Amino acid sequence: SPPGLLLLTSFLLHVEEGHAGPTQLVCDNRLIQKYIGEAKDMEKRVGQCQALPTLSCPTVLPLVDFNLQQWKSKSNETKRQEILCDLALLVGAVAGAQGQVTQECGARQLSQLYRHANYFLLLLQTFSCEAEPWEPDCSPRSMEQTHITGIFLTYRQLVQGKLRFFFHDLAKDLCK
Repeated sequence: SPPGLLLLTSFLLHVEEGHAGPTQLVCDNRLIQKYIGEAKDMEKRVGQCQALPTLSCPTVLPLVDFNLQQWKSKSNETKRQEILCDLALLVGAVAGAQGQVTQECGARQLSQLYRHANYFLLLLQTFSCEAEPWEPDCSPRSMEQTHITGIFLTYRQLVQGKLRFFFHDLAKDLCK
């Protein structure tokens, strides 16, 4: 299908841009630290943009906070599904914000954030043992946001939190 082909092409382009493959990302802890650093940098840079507009149509962001004890009790597949839901909502929020921001600095940062979040979304879809394609069948806890900086904060929290702990858990099985 054309949308699937577009996703595959996008994924392959990102792999060629130097993004890591699934096993390398999970087994080399320096890579997730690099992505956390990039998330912090993007958040800092968007905060330096002059006169960022308030979004006229609020964007819906996932609430990505979590309880570590509850998180540890979940299966890796449940964690993956939860992160996929958060990422799908986040990618949609970024796309919606992109349509409202014409200011160059903010638009450039949103474009970069879209690429990064979409990369993780595509990557996590490849982690499944199931043959059928992932369909977003979820409604994560969410909130409305009218400030662009909130989108970047949510992304950083997701990468620093759930994603980092998920990769840590996967490493126990994959990196022997």
